[in-house]
Amino acid sequence: MALCRRMPRTLIFLGSIFLIMSVYRWDRFHRKRAERMDILQEGRKQLLKENCENDKKAISKGKRSLEDMSDSELKNLVVDDEHGIIYCYIPKVACTNWKRVMFVLKHGEPYQDPSSISRYLVHGFGNLPLLSSNPRIERKAKLKHYTKFLFVRDPFVRLISAYRDKFEHYSESYFENFAQHIQRLYGNQTNQTHRMDEGSALGVRISFYNFIQYLLDPQTEGNLPFEPHWRQMHRLCHPCLIQYDFIGHVETLEEDAEQLLNTLKLQNDIKFPLSYVNITTSESLSGWFREVPLVERMKLYKLYETDFKLFGYRKPDDFLDGWWKS
Repeated sequence: MALCRRMPRTLIFLGSIFLIMSVYRWDRFHRKRAERMDILQEGRKQLLKENCENDKKAISKGKRSLEDMSDSELKNLVVDDEHGIIYCYIPKVACTNWKRVMFVLKHGEPYQDPSSISRYLVHGFGNLPLLSSNPRIERKAKLKHYTKFLFVRDPFVRLISAYRDKFEHYSESYFENFAQHIQRLYGNQTNQTHRMDEGSALGVRISFYNFIQYLLDPQTEGNLPFEPHWRQMHRLCHPCLIQYDFIGHVETLEEDAEQLLNTLKLQNDIKFPLSYVNITTSESLSGWFREVPLVERMKLYKLYETDFKLFGYRKPDDFLDGWWKS
């Protein structure tokens, strides 16, 4: 009888020990992961600093400062005064979801679920406050004291994503402003179309190689700066002039987003929406570049070389040594 009474107590004791050990292991796992992510983050920032010092071209041609920069050069920096945050968004680098987060923060507590915010709302002009709208003296102070972050991506993978988004599925503006021009100069198509609906009906498409030809054409850069979806990342966010506190990578998006929200003390308030569908990956590069001749692949790397170096992406030697036949 006494033995039976002691058994539940023993089981409760053993269960408590097991629970304590499980919590300890879980806590240790998270601490180890946080330490690993902190080391990774410091490595990214140190690499950026070293490459900025070594590569003067990365500092936008010469001894420039933030005071020299026009409003248009700073238009990708979103500011949140309430939380002291500055985010430099880069198209095709999870920017819609980070804009959703910034939009939710702007409108205060209780915070909405960022995934419930329409993409059209966060991309609408004037819906997010920009650093460039501040007087220059305030810009300098905010850049010094606010927490600044950006997210980057393998430059070639980002190009493929931009092509898929803008030329596999035409939008009216991109058809009129870019596709027609590319079609005319590089497409060698006799059925030249002037309206998006005509092009869609005829199955007219700009090939990925046509897109690369357009990027490499000196007249493209000579007429106007690259469109932001394929403009070099360092030219959008100026990481050699702005000292970023956090550099996230799309390739480690989930972990980086969690770490950043912890850093901002927002981990209990906001969950970053991970909603990528059919995401372009580095494993698919060979198929996309198969039709691009070696000479053009090498030129394209030179065009985006600064992004590769600054943000720690491996030089794609397998695409630059002609190991496959076009």
